[in-house]
Amino acid sequence: MAHTPCVLVVDDDQPTREMLLEALATHGFRALQAGDGAGMRRELEREAPDLVLLDIRLPGEDGLTLARFLRERYDVGIIMVTGSGDVIDRIVGLEMGADDYVAKPFDPRELLARVKSVLRRIQARPDAAAASAPQNTRRVPFGRCTLDLDSHQLYDEDGSEVMVTHMEFDLLRVLHEHAGKALSRDAILTLTKNREWEPFDRSIDIRIARLRRKVEADPDNPRAIRTVRGVGYMFVP
Repeated sequence: MAHTPCVLVVDDDQPTREMLLEALATHGFRALQAGDGAGMRRELEREAPDLVLLDIRLPGEDGLTLARFLRERYDVGIIMVTGSGDVIDRIVGLEMGADDYVAKPFDPRELLARVKSVLRRIQARPDAAAASAPQNTRRVPFGRCTLDLDSHQLYDEDGSEVMVTHMEFDLLRVLHEHAGKALSRDAILTLTKNREWEPFDRSIDIRIARLRRKVEADPDNPRAIRTVRGVGYMFVP
């Protein structure tokens, strides 16, 4: 099944959000929306988008702070939306890891072109990794999918790639390497070397839920990534 790119629009101006949502939907994208940083985090908990359109001038946390948050935790494309005279903000945004920027007022056609360009660059990254990977790659079954341990890729039953972030791949790898063993959240943090996650917040649980939607035939009744009550999670081949 072909992946439909998902774009999260973060802008405090509702008419702008509605205009962007309509333009994105018209061109075949799935679009989510948020009016501030708190709303952005809520959407991220539900689903990790492929790209975030991030306005710099937001109430509360500004777009530059949120761009840093995104780049540290998610493997997503970021396009900063700036004011026409905010040259310094554009430079700082790019230095923080934004992939591109567009200045207000903008032509929706230009913004869509930039969205497509950034997504093409993101989608090209796994292809480059596959081209440079050894011919005899290590592929192991994981739920209804296949995990390629050398190229850091996940494939669906029909052979199409299932997009995973670096953090999601690390989590799959650790679960595979300890198949049949229940791992606590703290052990998962240590094994994945992702100590910015907190063992008692919902970071790990959220990522497990996302991975179940990708690898389980029935995410509501998981058979590959099992919950071990009072302990944590266990991968069952």
